[in-house]
Amino acid sequence: MNESPITVALAGNPNVGKSTIFNGLTGMHQHTANWAGVTVSAAEGSYSYMEQEYRLIDLPGIYSLSCHSDEERVSESFLSSGKAQVIAVVCDATCLERGLRLLKQILGLETVKDQGVPLVLCVNLCDEASCRGISIDFALLEDVLQIPVVPCCAHKAASLDDVKAAIASAAKRTFSYDCLDYSPKKLAAETAVYSRGHFRPLEARLDRIFTGPVTGVCVLLLLLFFLFWLTMAGANYPSQLLWDALFGLEKHLAAGLVTLAAPEWLISCLVYGVYRVLAWVISVMLPPMAIFFPLFTLLEDLGYLPRAAFLMDRGFARCRSCGKQCLTMAMGLGCNAAGVTGCRIMDSPRERLIGILTNAFIPCNGRFPTLFTLITLFFAAGAAKTAASSVTSALCLTAAILTAVFSTLLFSWLLSVTVLKGIPSSFTLELPPYRRPQIRKVLVRSVLDRTLCVLGRAAAVAAPAGLVIWLMANVCWMGPQAGWFALRSSAAAAGETLAAAVPALTATGQEAVSSAPSLLSLIAGFLEPLGQLMGLDGIILTAFLLGFPANEIVLPIILMAYLQTGTLTDMSDLTALKTILVSHGWTWQTALSMIVFSLFHWPCSTTVLTIKKETGSLKWTALSILLPTAWGVLLCIMLHGCLRWL
Repeated sequence: MNESPITVALAGNPNVGKSTIFNGLTGMHQHTANWAGVTVSAAEGSYSYMEQEYRLIDLPGIYSLSCHSDEERVSESFLSSGKAQVIAVVCDATCLERGLRLLKQILGLETVKDQGVPLVLCVNLCDEASCRGISIDFALLEDVLQIPVVPCCAHKAASLDDVKAAIASAAKRTFSYDCLDYSPKKLAAETAVYSRGHFRPLEARLDRIFTGPVTGVCVLLLLLFFLFWLTMAGANYPSQLLWDALFGLEKHLAAGLVTLAAPEWLISCLVYGVYRVLAWVISVMLPPMAIFFPLFTLLEDLGYLPRAAFLMDRGFARCRSCGKQCLTMAMGLGCNAAGVTGCRIMDSPRERLIGILTNAFIPCNGRFPTLFTLITLFFAAGAAKTAASSVTSALCLTAAILTAVFSTLLFSWLLSVTVLKGIPSSFTLELPPYRRPQIRKVLVRSVLDRTLCVLGRAAAVAAPAGLVIWLMANVCWMGPQAGWFALRSSAAAAGETLAAAVPALTATGQEAVSSAPSLLSLIAGFLEPLGQLMGLDGIILTAFLLGFPANEIVLPIILMAYLQTGTLTDMSDLTALKTILVSHGWTWQTALSMIVFSLFHWPCSTTVLTIKKETGSLKWTALSILLPTAWGVLLCIMLHGCLRWL
């Protein structure tokens, strides 16, 4: 095999299947990174063909090399740098003219012309073109362009082999483009023959429905409701199975540590602190994500999400922002960190910053368990798991999400007229054709790229959070005369296995330690006045503070503090959970204030770190924390005051 790899640049318009070709050629031999000085992601991979190594660069999808955006600047800079030894241009067989225009611009680059860089034209989506009654004369196309032209269906292995062969053949040839000149419009008309078909009128009718000012909004609301209902109804059973499996390991872990003669406090800390929080986050977070992300990716694969962005552009334009922010908000429903990273698609730095600062107004997947539980207990027929209850819960949750959307629009406008003044940028968006979704690809991409990635970040912060929570609940304040702090016995609270295996502490003063206030209760007492003003209490606010690493553990921390167990307590019995909450002064008004503050408070630690990485500024990171928190506190105070007055 030759030692030096051949560098191949993969260029093309958005939504032409360029990334599918890249993934098919490189397989698992790929990685993604940012280009130096910009926030545009680029993928790089490698593959072998005929004992030759090829280095494949997937350039950002662009419409032209006119350099109005970071993507265009990155592509133009790389293509004109001379680093690419072969350039493969991917175009859509259903819209050949647009691809030929980009090809002509690439042929016009001085580096490409002077060095005679080999070019290959991959005409992708030929199966889609055939379904639409479009036939292309590839021989005529190749004869006019004088470069290899490859008809391609990116999801078929045979087509990928043809692409590899064409690239390998082009790399060995010498090209001259001095006399090459053509009209993209005329050439597309000569080589693409359209026969009568029913697909284009059907797409036009669907677009009138999905992008209409009235019907489009109705469809968007129905899809949002269906998405949440299916997530809520489908996550219960797998979540319970995962819960039983993970929590069933607790007694075995504790017994193993007892066998190793570990001290009681260490067993309680590791098993009923760190491991329990980690297991709690995984069992509660994984099933909803495993349902939500594939459904979200399915809508993306069908071609609906760009139409939703087009529909929302009217509202964002009035807020002096961009419709692309709608896509980042939708990503924020799964994970705010992913939504913040997704703001890179916005061309304007001002609008990108607005999208980053307001993404935390959209509740992420980690807040859904708390919202689900409170809505079910206090607003949807109690704990009865009926069809009517799930529908009512989905309607309430949809209303909560719409409140978050309106708040995002409001603060986008406020930022655009105050600290981030400016003129809205143009919004260029191609409505891709409706395509039959590739179920296997959707599942793999949603599970590997989104679900497991988000879950991994949550688990990474959940483990140390479990340690902090355990210390806050079990370290007691003793005062200066008794040595300031003491660790109380938690054998009885930790679980039957530990309580039976390890004798209770017999040290002098254990009774005093048991009656001393924990750090958790001290902080809760300090926050009690603010909590009462907001219609909550100090324990609820403390739970939100301790839930900073992962929003999933807010409600379990509240339950732990109320019961004074020292460890997180099972809340699978909703009837018992409601009884505990009501006995501690909860009403439907408390639940409503809790829902409002769950929607609007500081983002989680993963999102904060992502914001700091994207903005590179502590000032903007602090503002991203302050905005939703101040809005949530203000809404809760106003809501509690109005309810008391009424």
